[in-house]
Amino acid sequence: MPRGRYAPSPTGALHLGNARTALVAWWQARSRGGSFTLRVEDLDEARTVSEAVQGNLDELRWLGIDWDEGPDVGGPHESYRQSERLDLYHQALERLEASGHLFECYLSRKDLRELASAPHGSFPVYGEPERRANERLAQAKRAGGKDPSVRFRVPDVTVEFSDLLMGAKRFDVRKEVGDFVVRRADNVLAYQLAVVVDDIAMGITEVVRGDDLLTSTAAQLLLYRALDVDPPEYAHVPLLLDETGRRMAKRKGSLTLSALVANGVRPERVVGLLAYSLGVTSVLEERSAEECLDHYELARLRQEPVSLTPAELAWLTGES
Repeated sequence: MPRGRYAPSPTGALHLGNARTALVAWWQARSRGGSFTLRVEDLDEARTVSEAVQGNLDELRWLGIDWDEGPDVGGPHESYRQSERLDLYHQALERLEASGHLFECYLSRKDLRELASAPHGSFPVYGEPERRANERLAQAKRAGGKDPSVRFRVPDVTVEFSDLLMGAKRFDVRKEVGDFVVRRADNVLAYQLAVVVDDIAMGITEVVRGDDLLTSTAAQLLLYRALDVDPPEYAHVPLLLDETGRRMAKRKGSLTLSALVANGVRPERVVGLLAYSLGVTSVLEERSAEECLDHYELARLRQEPVSLTPAELAWLTGES
């Protein structure tokens, strides 16, 4: 049986882009009689908004999405909150450490920017120059009380996989991914490790997510290889952009489901707009998530980013 999942980070209300990916993940599993799991990615306590944990579940249910396993319904793979699964992540770290895949990194964000002469907020792909700098500075950093992060040492290989929607993908991981963090310097386990461990433990067979995570998939495939586990299949959905052509983001407050609910927008109108933006339906009209199952085919989804038009947004909010 196919096992799909959706795993929101509770850092705020879900926006239309999040809802769109969640719908595709749900349609992909349900259209083939598969099960669907809801998992909360709340590892980063500093960024987690406590009310968003339940709030995100409420938003998804309002949209018409249900799940067979999750934090509020239980299941055989509890807990479904990452903050309660730390032992599993540490066990995986120990396996990776024992097999020689990890190393301690003492470089700060400032160090990394200066090494690459990168602008503020930008970071280089972590490669040989960074490794050499880390080796050169490690002793002094340790003496000064600096706590290290732990990185996965990327091998000199090419990662290839066939995306269910986007087709063949190929990454030179040394150049495009670089040595990535699996445990931060503040001892918080990193997303790349946690998501792989959880998908393995929960038997997930297919992962649907935005195409902004393609390089993350390349990194995660290296972890699957290092842990000697077959990976799930992947489908990366092109992003939904706002009316300015920019990607939606929770921190920008872009068209959140909670705001639409508060303004009296019907869930069928939201689903109708998102289904139309994906190419699931050819007409902009109200549809339930369940009704769209009759029209859903992964191969027919649009393979390029879509910007919402002012006319579509006016239709969504009933202003046209």
